[in-house]
Amino acid sequence: MRPLPEGLRAAAGQIVACANADGKWATVDEIGYLECSSPAYIQALEELLQKKRVIAAVRKQDLPYLRQLISREDAFVADLDAPFGNTGCVIMASGLGKRFGCNKLLADFRGRPLICRALDATDGIFARRVVVTRHGEVEQLCRERNVECLLHDLPQRSDTVRLGLETLQGVENCLFCPGDQPLLCRDTVAALALCARQETESIWRTAFGDRPGAPVLFPQWAFPELLSLPDGAGGGAVIQKHPERVRLLPVRDERELMDADTPEALHLLADD
Repeated sequence: MRPLPEGLRAAAGQIVACANADGKWATVDEIGYLECSSPAYIQALEELLQKKRVIAAVRKQDLPYLRQLISREDAFVADLDAPFGNTGCVIMASGLGKRFGCNKLLADFRGRPLICRALDATDGIFARRVVVTRHGEVEQLCRERNVECLLHDLPQRSDTVRLGLETLQGVENCLFCPGDQPLLCRDTVAALALCARQETESIWRTAFGDRPGAPVLFPQWAFPELLSLPDGAGGGAVIQKHPERVRLLPVRDERELMDADTPEALHLLADD
């Protein structure tokens, strides 16, 4: 292929018109070596970037202007070939359900066991995921859905964290997802994984307003601390130790981060 100057000038004119139109957002598809050959196109794109928030498809080509684009401080870059990278997921399903009165993970939520909501929210995102549980019924359900599951009989929350992380050796970061947040959305889980790819040294967690919640995604540097948690501790101990490394991903609905600790709570969430 060879660039057609008149065609690129026409495209530049369209971008300028978009920059001066109403609205906060613009989309550009796509930017590659042909577009980089046109000073008029680049000038128009820079004007657009100054005036609007832009979603752009950028080709994987080692060109100076493309490198400049994806290295901007205000750029959020997602690799569409591997958007979530080598990220692992541990679904925490070892609770005894003392407040619930029985195994809440098998309680009915809109016609299916509650644990299925966590399986749905984490499906198709991670390089590898594992459900860590004390419950044989949960293990059987996971097997029926071809989801890796680790059955154990250890008593501490720290055991669940350690066993899950040991199972997922080789991942670059890891999300810890509660098994009892029935309104957790897959889009939220995917957004956490995308954010972790953008800022690889941060601990990412969900929040509603200024109230942080779960799930929480930890980078690789935190793994040794997670593997050596004191008895009874969870990932919150690592978060408290490194508050400056925590980033929050806001959700629009606080119910998404609510867990179902009692039958009453589960009923209220099911009615929403």
